[in-house]
Amino acid sequence: MSIPKRILPIIVIAQFCCTSLWFAGNGVMDDISSAFGLENSALGHLTSAVQFGFIAGTLVFAILSIADRFAPSRVFFISALLGAIFNLATILESNTLSTLLSFRFMTGFFLAGIYPVGMKIAADYFDKGLGKSLGYLVGALVLGTAFPHLLKAVSANLPWKIVLITTSSIAVIGGLVILLFVPNGPYRAASQKIDFKVIFNIFKNKSFRSAAFGYFGHMWELYAFWAFVPIMLTYYASLHPEIYFDIPILSFVIIGLGGVACVIGGYISMKFGTKKIAAISLLLSGICCLISPIAFQVNSILLFICFLIFWGLVVIADSPLFSTLVAQNASAKSKGTALTIVNCIGFSISIISIQLINLLKDVVNPETLFIALAIGPFFGLMALMQKKE
Repeated sequence: MSIPKRILPIIVIAQFCCTSLWFAGNGVMDDISSAFGLENSALGHLTSAVQFGFIAGTLVFAILSIADRFAPSRVFFISALLGAIFNLATILESNTLSTLLSFRFMTGFFLAGIYPVGMKIAADYFDKGLGKSLGYLVGALVLGTAFPHLLKAVSANLPWKIVLITTSSIAVIGGLVILLFVPNGPYRAASQKIDFKVIFNIFKNKSFRSAAFGYFGHMWELYAFWAFVPIMLTYYASLHPEIYFDIPILSFVIIGLGGVACVIGGYISMKFGTKKIAAISLLLSGICCLISPIAFQVNSILLFICFLIFWGLVVIADSPLFSTLVAQNASAKSKGTALTIVNCIGFSISIISIQLINLLKDVVNPETLFIALAIGPFFGLMALMQKKE
């Protein structure tokens, strides 16, 4: 079956445009906090509100099987439009902390109709080579994740309202492009009714559970690593005061290059197998967790940065591969729900690991702090090694 070559680039570009609601918004949280005279503690609450909104959204979308019952492109567009409206509402001068938290929460809620639904759209088009396709898609997400660090480095004089107006505008454009140019894919099988048991039925499949729990182990490490990259750089600089580097730019490079790893991993998986490459990536990132104390003691900025770049590559390379395994081990009528609920649980786990590291940093030597992240890869590999039924 011939798929128009324009489909994948359109999905990738639209995904990046729409998820900018998440990333660029987080990049100007400092400015929002200052503009409304909020306390320092409000910054963390505003950032977390998007995460909790996304988790709530994915849970609702999964329970109601939104992406499987309705045309995914239409769901994507409506979510992009509503997400853009709530993102734009952040600039209202009458805002208080309560309204800001509500708007950020709702922005995250409708991102649930963008990120996992974008993967669902790709799965409806690309049966073979799905790992490669999702590699590009997740790569766009990774670049978006790194974007706030670049924004922080280069936008000192850029008004924060302009950033939010721009991201809302391009999100609407991204949604429109999907609606107009990406119809239902040839491998889509629509679900006709709400089935509240569908989530439990999905997890009855042992192969699906193996892929899902591998993804959960991956998520334990991924977002905690991303969140603490600037802190790692700051701590290394404190150990070696003779060294100076631009932390926002380096954070952008370390995280952003992971997008390249997603694409490369997708191509490699076509030759050596999706599960095998996912397992190797998970193993390598787990090793990075364990040897991280040694890296802090290396008196070479080049070696330290290379280590973090390598870690940044392998920590994310398996993400599109796990999503591929999840989609492949779910029925055609429940792929959207499967991808959405796995995202919901995975992001919930990421919040737990981030909070754990945040608590441990006050009682544990920073050099050994990130060994705790190895818990995820360990259990993820155990799940992947389970034999099929």
